[in-house]
Amino acid sequence: MTDVLARRNFRSVATPESVDAVHGELDGLWEDAPFVPDMDRMTFATAVIEAAANVVQHAKPESEDPVELGVDICIRQSSLRAKVSAFGAASPAIDDDDPAMPGEDAESGRGLALIRALVTTVTFTRQDGTNTWILDRDPIGS
Repeated sequence: MTDVLARRNFRSVATPESVDAVHGELDGLWEDAPFVPDMDRMTFATAVIEAAANVVQHAKPESEDPVELGVDICIRQSSLRAKVSAFGAASPAIDDDDPAMPGEDAESGRGLALIRALVTTVTFTRQDGTNTWILDRDPIGS
């Protein structure tokens, strides 16, 4: 089934406060979808917040305009999906093919590896100055 059961959207300049706002959108989403199991909520929310925080911390503007963070989250009968976008961002300088978890003493570099561990699939696209990561977690409850 592909019908969207609940959805939330957010778009603003990519600041630490925007990550807090995404947290609020997720809280509202769970109120609209109380049937989503707690484990799915926790793991998916962690992945979405990590992706949003990565945009805020690492996205570089493509021009003099600031980068904007966009998050579109939807729940379907058997899946959770988030599109996390960096609007107006330069192409990221990351190796997205197979990020490994860094060593125990590393202070950074865990973001994409953590996201991949928490969701079923992660895809990346770049189009017209926008970097977009699509996070899918399905099926719900497994």
